[in-house]
Amino acid sequence: MDMKRCLFCDQLVPVRIQGDYEWFDGCYCATGAFYGIQKDSYDKYNELSYQIKAQMFPIISAYICELTDCEETVALSFEDFETIRQSPRIPITIDDKGNRLLHYLHRHSKGPNEPVVIHRLPVRYNLTYSPNLQELIYIIERLREMEMIERAGSTFKLTERGWREAVATAGGKRLKPCFVMFPDHDDLREEWSEKVFPKMEQCGYLPQTPEPTDKEQYGDHIIRLVSECKLLIADLTEPNPEVYYAAGLALGLQIPVIWTMKRGETKQEALPSKLIRPVVWDNGEDLAAILEHRLTV
Repeated sequence: MDMKRCLFCDQLVPVRIQGDYEWFDGCYCATGAFYGIQKDSYDKYNELSYQIKAQMFPIISAYICELTDCEETVALSFEDFETIRQSPRIPITIDDKGNRLLHYLHRHSKGPNEPVVIHRLPVRYNLTYSPNLQELIYIIERLREMEMIERAGSTFKLTERGWREAVATAGGKRLKPCFVMFPDHDDLREEWSEKVFPKMEQCGYLPQTPEPTDKEQYGDHIIRLVSECKLLIADLTEPNPEVYYAAGLALGLQIPVIWTMKRGETKQEALPSKLIRPVVWDNGEDLAAILEHRLTV
């Protein structure tokens, strides 16, 4: 197989010719994948000025990287140059570039705190559409300070907060924040996380649960999450004052509240007010279906 230099990441890799295209295998633009470029277009890209190459080739490399990582086939012609330059999907701000790294980690993990190894990190700044390694390191440190990611060498983990942000910004559409309070038991947390939360995300809501840190008092944490949310779900399977406090605060702010309760766990008569009429559920699938109906009507 012939070898040829990728114009966009400057790596010498195997190239195969198929029809009018040359297909570059496994360069830094398409790690573990490949991309194509029209044979006539290769020279046209190569003839661009040094200034344009320095500005645009890292962006084109990142464009190829993102699409191939999403399992899309990339076949470039020279006519695509201006399309990519003007594309609204190209991130401009540091925040948007940081989201690209969150999205990458999200695609390569099944949930928060699952390790993802980024091989050859010094040459992977195309993950964030950055022009150089220095900007990538700045973005990584910024996300770490924001408690979005954890890093140990080349191993990265999305935190709970980072996972939510990745979900919220995926596809360029931000989900509406939804504050959810339910008993902190492993079986209930698993049921909500695996069965209910994915359905809520499909309905356009990003579920958030209390996660106070040393930087924020628990009461202030609850107030902030309630004030920022567009919907509050208060589960009364094991009612406690904090649930009623959060729900009352939400109602005072005219934020909709949905009450829920697992069947057989609490009697309706034990609730402090007849105005509280919770949705009674038997399992996560049932609750997900009920909430889907409530959130889409």
